Order: sequence, then structure tokens, then C-alpha cells
Amino acid sequence: MVEGQLRSRSKGICELCGGADGLTAFLVEPGNSTNPDQHVNACSICVEQMTKNTMESNHWRCLTDSMWSEVPAVQVLSWRMLHRLKAEDWPQDLIDMMYLNDETLTWAEASGDHREVEAAALHVDSNGTVLENGDTIVLIKDLEVKGAGFTAKRGTSVRNIRLVKDNTEQIEGKINGQGIVILTQYVKK
Repeated sequence: MVEGQLRSRSKGICELCGGADGLTAFLVEPGNSTNPDQHVNACSICVEQMTKNTMESNHWRCLTDSMWSEVPAVQVLSWRMLHRLKAEDWPQDLIDMMYLNDETLTWAEASGDHREVEAAALHVDSNGTVLENGDTIVLIKDLEVKGAGFTAKRGTSVRNIRLVKDNTEQIEGKINGQGIVILTQYVKK
């Protein structure tokens, strides 16, 4: 029943990108599974990227059109996807142009996608693994320790690191009893 109403409303295409392959009724959370107004007719590519967070930025350029849809569920998903892509240059302009009424905005914000980008920055090693206070890391290249007169060799293990609070690219640790600051790009967990 929901699929039929969505197919009719969308004229048989994805309401986000206009594709026609693998169309399905995608429930916009939090929503009612029996209410077609809380679903979007979405193609398999859009569904996969929305659910698995494997974002192909160029695919979502379609939001320049779908964000103007009169269907609140489409507006909500457009808003959420633009916020997920906010790290790119182009989505911010669209977010600034987009208007959602109060009820639709509350629905869009329910996912928390808009906060994800604004979350506290994390310290990550050269492989993208999140570092935490007390971790043990290994140097991935020889590093000259300025002011201490030695070179920390590649493969050196540094135990009980401390994260530099105001700079996510730096950690502190001890090598040869000397306290040093190490750039996260030169370490792995």
C-alpha cells in the first residue's frame, strides 16, 4: 500500500536523485511505517549510502533539486544528507538557502546529523584510528627530537600518551625519559 502511494507520488523515480533502479519505500525516522507521508521513494544507491554511511559526494549533488520538494520527508532527508556532507565546500551554501518549517526542522534534527559535524574533534593516528589518553603508539618514521639531541627511531613504542587538548594533531609522551610532543601523523596505534 505504501509503495503504491509512493510510486504514484514520485512518478516512479527516486525522490532524492531521480534514479529508477531498485526503488523502495524508505522510512524517515522517527516515523510511522504505515504512513506514506513519512517515507521517501528511494533508489538502491541512495538507500545504501544513507544506511551504510558510504558517502559518494558527487551522487548527492542531486540535493540541489530535491531540497526544494514539497514533500516534508524529502526535505528532511535532503537536510540530513547536506549536514552529513557539510565537510565538503558546496553543501553549506545549500543548507543556508534551505527553509524548513518548525515541525519539519524538528523532524530533521531528530537524527542528530547536524551535530555530528560539530562534535568535538578527535585525535587520530596516521591510519585514522582514534587515539585516547593512556594509549600505546608506535612511531612510523624516525623523528629528530629538537632540544634533546637524539633521534627517536621508527618502531619506537611510546606508552601512556596524553592528548594535547587544544590541538588534535599533537600528543605528548616520553621517549628515553624525555617528555616530547609528537605529531599524530607520525604514529600508529
